[in-house]
Amino acid sequence: MSDPLVYLNGSLTPLSEAKIPVLDRGFIFGDGIYEVIPVYARKMFRSEQHLARLFRSLASIGITNPHSKEEWLTLIAQVMAAHEADDQMVYIQVTRGVAKRAHAFPQEATPTVFIMTNPIVLPSASAREQGVACVSMEDKRWLRCEIKSISLLGNVLAAQNAAEHGVTESIQFRDGYLTEASASNVWIVKNGVMMGPPKDNLILEGIRYGLIQELCAAEKIPLEARRITRAEVFAADEVMLSSATKEVLAVVRIDDQTIGKGVPGPIYQQLFRAYQHAKAE
Repeated sequence: MSDPLVYLNGSLTPLSEAKIPVLDRGFIFGDGIYEVIPVYARKMFRSEQHLARLFRSLASIGITNPHSKEEWLTLIAQVMAAHEADDQMVYIQVTRGVAKRAHAFPQEATPTVFIMTNPIVLPSASAREQGVACVSMEDKRWLRCEIKSISLLGNVLAAQNAAEHGVTESIQFRDGYLTEASASNVWIVKNGVMMGPPKDNLILEGIRYGLIQELCAAEKIPLEARRITRAEVFAADEVMLSSATKEVLAVVRIDDQTIGKGVPGPIYQQLFRAYQHAKAE
C-alpha cells in the first residue's frame, strides 16, 4: 500500500496528506506520548493492556484522554481495516496539541491524535534459531523511563549505537545495574531462574513484561524481579529481549563475550513456544 490511510484529528486521510501545524507541542517539545499494538490475523494482541498503558502515560504528563476506551477501539479498527496486511503494528501518538511556544502547559490546547499502522516485521527464522548479538552501554536517559514518551532521543542514540556495532540492540546499565535495551526489556536466566529488573521509573514496563510474567507462571519457570548487576548479565546462562516486534528473542553474545553456550537456551525455547500459543488464542 503506497499511501495508506491514517487517522489524524477526526479524519481518515492518506498518509502523504496528513499534516500538523509546526507549533504542535509534539514537534516543538516532544510533548506527547505514544503506544504500539501488535495485530495478528487482524486481531489486536493484548489491547486491554496496551490501552491501559496509553491511559497511564496520558495521565502521567497531564494530557486529558481525548477518547473513551470504546472510541479508541473504534478508531483503531478503522485504521486496521483500511490496511491490506493481516498482521500489523498499530502506532498511536497523542500530543498536548498546538499552542504558542512556551515551556509550561498552555491554558487551553486540544490534543493532537494520530493513528497509523504498518505490516509487522518480526525476527527472521535465523535470528530465532541462532540468537542475536548486542552491545552494552551506559544508560544516559532521563529518570522517567516508565512514561512512554515521544521524547525518544536517548533511545534513538542507543539504537544508533547498536546499528554502528552491527548488532540487534544496545543493552543499557545505570550505575552498574541492568535497565533495558533501546526498544526492549531485557531478561536473564541463571540456574533455571528467570530474572528481570524491577518495574520502576528506570524502565518502560513493556506489555511483554506482564506477558512474560504470566507465561513463566503457566510454564512453572521461577521468576524474580530485582536489580541485576552487569556481572550477572555477562555470567547468565541465557539472556533474552522482549518487545512487541521481537516478541521474545535470545541474545547469544554481548560485546565480545558469548552468553551461556552461545545458542538459544531451553528457557528461551520454552517461552517462545508459549508466546506463540498465547498469540493463537
